[in-house]
Amino acid sequence: MSLLKSYILNRTPKNAPRWLVLLIDLFLVVQTFFIAHVIRFNFSLDFDLYSFFLHVPVLVFLALFSFLLIGSYKGVVRHTGIKDALNVFIGSSVLMISMVLFGMVTDFFSLNIFFEFSTPIIAIHFLLNTIVLITSRFLFKTVYYTLKTSFEKPSSVIIYGAGEMGAILNATLGKDANSYKVVAFIDDNSKKVGMKINRLPILEPKAITEKFVREHKIEEIIIAIRSIKPERILEIVDRFYKLDVKVKIAPLISRWINGDLNLRQIKQIQIEDLLERSPINLNNDALAEELKDKRILVTGASGSIGSEISRQLSAYPCQELLLLDQSESELYNLQQELKLQKKTFFKVQVADVRDRYSMEAMFETFKPDFVFHAAAYKHVPLMEENPYEAVKVNVGGTKNIADLSFKHQVKKFVMVSTDKAVNPTNVMGATKRVAEMYVTSMNALKGSKTKFITTRFGNVLGSNGSVIPLFKKQIEAGGPLTLTHKEITRYFMTIPEACQLVLEAAAMGKGGEIFLFDMGTSVKIYDLAVRMIQLSGLRYPEDIDIEITGLRPGEKLYEELLNDEENTIPTHHKKITIAQVRNLNVEQTIALIEKLCVQNKIQDSESTVNRIKEIVPEYISENSVFSSLDALSKTQ
Repeated sequence: MSLLKSYILNRTPKNAPRWLVLLIDLFLVVQTFFIAHVIRFNFSLDFDLYSFFLHVPVLVFLALFSFLLIGSYKGVVRHTGIKDALNVFIGSSVLMISMVLFGMVTDFFSLNIFFEFSTPIIAIHFLLNTIVLITSRFLFKTVYYTLKTSFEKPSSVIIYGAGEMGAILNATLGKDANSYKVVAFIDDNSKKVGMKINRLPILEPKAITEKFVREHKIEEIIIAIRSIKPERILEIVDRFYKLDVKVKIAPLISRWINGDLNLRQIKQIQIEDLLERSPINLNNDALAEELKDKRILVTGASGSIGSEISRQLSAYPCQELLLLDQSESELYNLQQELKLQKKTFFKVQVADVRDRYSMEAMFETFKPDFVFHAAAYKHVPLMEENPYEAVKVNVGGTKNIADLSFKHQVKKFVMVSTDKAVNPTNVMGATKRVAEMYVTSMNALKGSKTKFITTRFGNVLGSNGSVIPLFKKQIEAGGPLTLTHKEITRYFMTIPEACQLVLEAAAMGKGGEIFLFDMGTSVKIYDLAVRMIQLSGLRYPEDIDIEITGLRPGEKLYEELLNDEENTIPTHHKKITIAQVRNLNVEQTIALIEKLCVQNKIQDSESTVNRIKEIVPEYISENSVFSSLDALSKTQ
């Protein structure tokens, strides 16, 4: 039995050759032609057999011509559906018309004494032909899946959603009956409960109990709802996780492949699905007009934010796009990605924003109209140990690009900042705040023709350094998940959303603003970790535990988007506000930052951090070796 199972599942061809399907169709056409004669002559053989056999070659030729013309034999028989049946019907119709035309031609040339397809025969043959050819396909499909399912035990699943998507999903799963067996539908609409779809009952959610799951051996529940909020997905996951049932989700119709749902698109629910936010509505026409025929520079173009900004900019009618980064491998990957998309108006340059001379040459040659500055170091623990590098890139690199933008009269300079720049407690956040102050000060300089704009937002899902990729790797390794503090929270948004808002802020910016993005509700990282373990089909703490390691140097429990002296004013976009920052003494601020950059040429971490604290008085180190500098300043 095991050998037979192996042979049927692995050795038999999954797709019948087209020539074989065509031969079978031709054979059936001849058989139905014979049956049509039998029916025509009152279910007897009282007809001219010589004439019948004389017509068979002509019939085969006309059928071959019709089927080749329509391609009715090309469909995958084991996946036969309505479209395939329609194709067979059209093929049979063309054959009928061909027989009629052939009869007219033979009549015209007085050959009807040899060849003549009578009208009753043609009509009966057409009906028989259509029925038999379509039935044969569905019969083969049924036999194939009956054999497959008799040797493979399919997974018993329930479809959550008895609407259009649920019905389509049921039909799609039915094509792979050896893998899935749909037991029932679930729907929140009480009016649908008790009804049936394709003989399957529609149940209410509370009907799915431990007893029901056990009796029907339910393994998976697949969500198939056209529009469902993350909060509702979360409720469904929580409910069925307790029943030890996996929860998967079917993609939105807009994401189907060539308009068809593919089983490979049905996936385990990811944490990103639960954190997904409402879609953003942008004024794309205004953006397109703003960027039309402009030369645009993106620094840090191969990073998680910079690369997405580059992708989105490539969709606008720019004159030329220059993507700059010091990471050659990631920059090469981005280059190949855009080439595959047939983008032609971009080029890449491997260069370092810290290299003033290289940047000067680039500005002289490229002459950008817009600059999106995303180059930065952003890993808090690493920068806490390397203040020299943090200042060199986050402050010095920003200063180089801002100075050159001012000198070459760039139309707009847009800097990507972080919520860690607000009341900073670490070197990374403090250097980003220094960079913000320099950019804001440059906008206030006399004679500035460049509009300097800053955008500030929190963590982005899936970015380099994000906690979610780290947790995924730790789960794959068998755990434990490492968490610095049980109460730590963070704001999250998706990379595409963050970059869309950066472009929108760039379009609306008048210069000098710090734009803040609506980050929604902060997420407790401990809850996030537990949820990710559950979504992986594992149990906490039985399968994977969570290890609390303690706050890292400079790490906050809670992130902020505004400091204590800032308020916000709204913009025309509900997800973007403008921070009303404290007034800066422009000349003094620029002078202090220039001193910091000069002093940073000597690697003296304590001296460098002390200078940063002078520029950013709200910078108070937490859990850091530099906390002693704050204590010292209090005693003085």
